[in-house]
Amino acid sequence: MNNEIDALLPQVRQPSRYGGNELHVVKKDWDVIPLRMVLAFPDLYELGMSHQGLQILYHIVNARENMLAERVYTPDRDLEELLRARGLPLFSLESQRPLVDFDILGITLPYELCYTNILTILDLAGLPFRSAERTGAHPLVIGGGPCAFHPEPVADFFDAILLGDGEEAILEIAEVVRIAKEGGAGRQEVLTRLSRIEGVYVPSFFEPLYDVDGNFIGMKTLFGNNVIRRRILADLEGASIEQPPLVPLTRIVHDRLGLEIARGCTRGCRFCQAGMIYRPVRERTPEKIFALAEKGIAESGFEELALLSLSTGDYSCLSELLVRLMNRFAKEHVSVSLPSLRVGTLTPAIMEQIKRVRKTGFTLAPEAGTDRLRRVINKGITEEDLLATAEAAYGLGWKLIKLYFMFGLPTETEEDVVAIPALAQKVLKAGRGGNCRVNVSAATFVPKPHTVFEREPQLSIAEGYARMDIIKKRLYGKNCTLKRNDPRMSSLEGVFSRGDRRLSLLLEKAWQRGARMDAWSEHFDLNRWQDAATVCGLELESYLRRREVDEPLPWQHLRVGVRDDFFAEEHAKALKEEYTPDCRVHGCQQCGVCDLKTLKPIVHHRKNVECGTETVVQETRSEDSPARQAIRAHFVYKLTYSRLNNARLLSHLELLQVFFRAFNRAKLPLNFSLGFNPTPKVAFSPALPLGTESLAEFVLLDLYEPLSDLGAFIPAMNRQLPEGLVVSQAVLAGKEHSGTMVTTYHIRLSRLPAQAELDR
Repeated sequence: MNNEIDALLPQVRQPSRYGGNELHVVKKDWDVIPLRMVLAFPDLYELGMSHQGLQILYHIVNARENMLAERVYTPDRDLEELLRARGLPLFSLESQRPLVDFDILGITLPYELCYTNILTILDLAGLPFRSAERTGAHPLVIGGGPCAFHPEPVADFFDAILLGDGEEAILEIAEVVRIAKEGGAGRQEVLTRLSRIEGVYVPSFFEPLYDVDGNFIGMKTLFGNNVIRRRILADLEGASIEQPPLVPLTRIVHDRLGLEIARGCTRGCRFCQAGMIYRPVRERTPEKIFALAEKGIAESGFEELALLSLSTGDYSCLSELLVRLMNRFAKEHVSVSLPSLRVGTLTPAIMEQIKRVRKTGFTLAPEAGTDRLRRVINKGITEEDLLATAEAAYGLGWKLIKLYFMFGLPTETEEDVVAIPALAQKVLKAGRGGNCRVNVSAATFVPKPHTVFEREPQLSIAEGYARMDIIKKRLYGKNCTLKRNDPRMSSLEGVFSRGDRRLSLLLEKAWQRGARMDAWSEHFDLNRWQDAATVCGLELESYLRRREVDEPLPWQHLRVGVRDDFFAEEHAKALKEEYTPDCRVHGCQQCGVCDLKTLKPIVHHRKNVECGTETVVQETRSEDSPARQAIRAHFVYKLTYSRLNNARLLSHLELLQVFFRAFNRAKLPLNFSLGFNPTPKVAFSPALPLGTESLAEFVLLDLYEPLSDLGAFIPAMNRQLPEGLVVSQAVLAGKEHSGTMVTTYHIRLSRLPAQAELDR
């Protein structure tokens, strides 16, 4: 099959997505490994490669000698159509094996609007959609991820689903399947054994019940436990991945080294599902994070390091950690980003550190327009806090502030909606003129399971558009813009967020009508879903309604650890606008997750002044400052390299990125351009057409120090390049050769064209 795929890939857009030759990819001997798993992300490669969870599991499984893990992502429409036209199955990236050859197909459940992509993966793999239709000859289909906490709309498609942290459970699942495979156990016996693993949910062991009117009335247990409890990793410190990170050869959504500094958040925002399903807070030590950052940047060559958490600003030693990381990586032109900052956690010390790198947009999430509504949702910030943060950000040099709001929150009034554009205008004024800008993102509130507001109603599509119009009409001025999230997409998200198993048929019918990539606005078509709902006899709007207090919920047999009474108590406090503090600071709030013995919050308090709000920020002058660069020497080297096999799938821009990161990993003493965003002084030979192999291309490097050993440099450089790219020669060229390049082509044709074709 490999030759057929190799011939297919140059015909699709961005074929480098499917090459499987990223740096640090793991390829094992298929014939000697007893347990084979393929991990799937149900969206495009650019999103899937940005997902931390899949990479973590990939490395954990591949660290075992008797197991292998490969990857697959939902193909774009062009490759899907070509595979169908040629009768080829969907394949894994590493070995190009058909998915049906694996023992386990593990599918991430990241968000509701990717569900049709799951069907695309199953169909292209040649697998029946429903678990009940598959046999022992098929791989087990196992799900996990955020949407696993309410998987009922897709439950019929899965053999088993893991609720919670996967670092330990993935190996237990794989070991059960391996032993069962070696012992010849039947499919039902394997599912029974899997159900005994903490956190594993086997949907076929539960039957949903409905009354004569079609209303969900409960879940009947057919086998095993009545409830499934979330799997929780007690401590992140010992769960660090020692393997080098996968480095993509194309641009991905989060094109950087991501380091999880903490898991869980107990701020207690009443709308937030992640804040409930990932409790308690478990921080890594600053020492561990710093060591992982040094190792990860050295192994990857990434230009950016992102500190990941649900609320990075709440990390207890962030000031100390930022100072160390900034000072360590400034000279390597590696920026440090904090993707999830919260108003109130941005101390002057932290903001001073952030401004040392590129000042892109500064994102703040007030969520609601008024202090009253923020009290309802337990946001814990005031308008005064927001404006003070905005003023400080503008004062430190940021020109763009992004604000995120939701409308349709419980108890919302028109006054709350009108306050959204009014608050945005106040934030803009905090910039005091100049070129300051504000981008406002507004979206319909979607109630989620396992949250305080899980029973609240969701706005209809018409109501969503009406709220959006109120905001749009009152948001004026060229420096204040609105990004509108489509209420139709939010409506469908709401249907699947709180739906039941009857939606599996809806998914099939919509998929048959062409529904794909529904999280992408350019692919989303509500008409397909409405037509499918009519065929299924379902009213989509009924899934957006309020759930009564005594009404059974389709996810109540799946427990995240938070007490039902806690949700009820928090709902009552929301209506009274009462605040629930963070247990990290104000003690246990009795949510029910921790036993305070085997499971408790892990927060690394520091007693010294460096970790407090009084951190002293010293202005350090990088060795690579423009003043220093201006007086450096120039040693120009010409490298000759070949590009063969899957490396031919790289576009010219992708090729540049691959080499730049290889130079970073090789720690070459590159000269950089001057200015605020310096770039390496490197020149490449002219771009080749995509899909073209080459025996000799050239790159010129401008170094401030000479290479000490050219003979040793070439193999060292090749160790940093992905499969298919090989440096064959390196010579000292001198600056006078920087513009001299000649290209010779040898063109091979698969067939000789007829004279008539040539005459045309």
